[in-house]
Amino acid sequence: MRVDKYLWCIRYQKTRNISTQACKKGAVRVNGDIVKPSREVYPGDSISLRKNQITYQIEVLDIPESRVGAKLVDIYRKDVTPKEAFETNEMLEYAKTYYRKKGVGRPTKKDRRDLEDFTDPEKPESDAL
Repeated sequence: MRVDKYLWCIRYQKTRNISTQACKKGAVRVNGDIVKPSREVYPGDSISLRKNQITYQIEVLDIPESRVGAKLVDIYRKDVTPKEAFETNEMLEYAKTYYRKKGVGRPTKKDRRDLEDFTDPEKPESDAL
């Protein structure tokens, strides 16, 4: 079975076209080699797939006849992706949302003043009368 069709059949890609594009971009490797979408995969092959900043490691156990249901995917592949890959992605997501939620906008005057007070502690406080 072609590698692009295999990735679609075991539900790693939503469509065959997306799977084909991933192969053409070099995001798919079979046994360590960058492959074209037409490369045949066989039981025992190791597939490496880069998707959403995570490099998935898959071992081919069997070849499905056609696209399979989500509950049956484990019959055809073994996911050997290290947990560190998911933890790294989780830390990236946390770093993005640490200070401000997406779409909130640029810092306010109060934010700027708080930053100035934090970065310049020697600055004397103004006496309010």
